[in-house]
Amino acid sequence: MKTLQLNIQNHIAHVKINRPEKANALDQTAWNEIEALFNELDENDEVRVIVIEGGESKHFCAGIDLSLLMSVSQNDITCEARRREKIRKDLLKLQTPINAIENCSKPVLAAIHGGCIGGGIDLVVACDMRYCTDNAYFTIKEIDMGMVADLGTLQRLPKLIGEGMVREMAFTGRNVAGKEAEKIGIVNRSFMDKETMLDEVMKIAETIAAKSPVSVRGTKHILLHTRDHSVADGLNYIATWNAAMLLSNDLQEAFTAKMEKREAKFER
Repeated sequence: MKTLQLNIQNHIAHVKINRPEKANALDQTAWNEIEALFNELDENDEVRVIVIEGGESKHFCAGIDLSLLMSVSQNDITCEARRREKIRKDLLKLQTPINAIENCSKPVLAAIHGGCIGGGIDLVVACDMRYCTDNAYFTIKEIDMGMVADLGTLQRLPKLIGEGMVREMAFTGRNVAGKEAEKIGIVNRSFMDKETMLDEVMKIAETIAAKSPVSVRGTKHILLHTRDHSVADGLNYIATWNAAMLLSNDLQEAFTAKMEKREAKFER
């Protein structure tokens, strides 16, 4: 991969965005690689948890590379209807890599330092948990570019924080720093520096990786279903889910390990 780095160890996939010369702005290659990688990690039985971070760049992600943005808005189709139809298809295609993160059956933890701007927010709100440094900041920058955020921020962020704060961020484009981001719920926790953050995030990933993989995958699936359905629908769905999935080898192993006072060892 040209724009991402991957290391898999102890069932944890550690992904780094790797465009430091562009402040980790995402071009078409990066977009393609994100989609391909998360689809691949979803199928990789050795991987139980994924951590994504900004690597050596001064920012986690500076958003969409302007070259990609311009390529979407410009084409040589003369018919206005067909031109607009093509733009819509291109935008739906750009949403696909972000959807691949959310739809990945393994929990995805984002470790954020520096700026998380525009498309960077689209990316992290599709993750399961977010952590940042105190000097990190979050900006819905699209408003300052004369456009409406269209890759998931305005759809997913209101599920994470209060609607009033989402509107303030979206209408003003102001920076929300790490401690404020923690206070309003964009991130789970904010840490004083990047090294401390990564150490703590990896500890959380290790804890999750030690759990029953089938239970972790099922929990993520149920949480996503619950977010988008009523309580009654969610309860009905989990009853059906567990009727199929409850009697697993992992359940027996968990009970046996507890009785024998040892660490449980689960299948892939």
